[in-house]
Amino acid sequence: MPVAVVTDSTAYLPAELAGAHHLTVVPLTVVVDGAQGRESDEITPAEVARALGQRRFAVSTSRPAPEQFARAYRRLLDEGADGVVSVHLSARLSGTIEAARLAAADIGDRVVVVDSRSTGMGLGFPALAAGAAAARGEDLAGVRRAALETVDRTSTLFYVDTLEFLRRGGRITAASALLGTALSVKPILHMVDGAIVLRDKVRTAARALTRLVDLAVEAAGESDVDVAVHHLDGARRAAELADALAGRLGGRLRDCYVTEIGAVVAAHVGPGLACLVVHCRD
Repeated sequence: MPVAVVTDSTAYLPAELAGAHHLTVVPLTVVVDGAQGRESDEITPAEVARALGQRRFAVSTSRPAPEQFARAYRRLLDEGADGVVSVHLSARLSGTIEAARLAAADIGDRVVVVDSRSTGMGLGFPALAAGAAAARGEDLAGVRRAALETVDRTSTLFYVDTLEFLRRGGRITAASALLGTALSVKPILHMVDGAIVLRDKVRTAARALTRLVDLAVEAAGESDVDVAVHHLDGARRAAELADALAGRLGGRLRDCYVTEIGAVVAAHVGPGLACLVVHCRD
């Protein structure tokens, strides 16, 4: 392919999809009680969930170093790519995209960086679109455009049992965390311009999950859609959400992916996450 596509490990793509679309995935790092490792292959989401649940261990995350991206870009260009499109999680959630941009600046205009303004499959769908455009033979501008157009057609909605972990990591304000805990309110959040924003609030977890499905159907509108269902230590809940969406969307639901999130996002949301990502097709 004339253009290579790079993303990061927080896309949480099914492995077969990343391989089929020839995506290069640069991992983020997780630190649990002083032990550092790459997410997924060295530190698992189960380990993070256990550490957070016990509340005796410090959990943190860190972006890849710019040199990690630079090595990936140089390798792909040396292997014959004309250019590289690098698609990453929101700049308002992580310094990952800053590291990618620093690396790209050292290499020149053969590398362009795209902010997905999300994470999980909110990042994964734009990365896949970029990979598909590259496979069609699109040039650098065309592959970048495919990613950006998919960003604009993708909605990320999620429920967490508590906002405490997001507050600790600085991803939401203390005021929002207080709102989420007052009177046992259960929060539904969504991504707006790359930031996590309170979308709705209900009284129970069951109602929150029902409302999450309602909002996903609303985001789908009249389009054919692809959907990703993410969870953390909640495979049964994720399967129920996928079934509910299939019933509501019918034949308009094209592809549905159910995956557990990785250790990086797990460190910031805590156990109990349920996330729906809706990609509206053209």
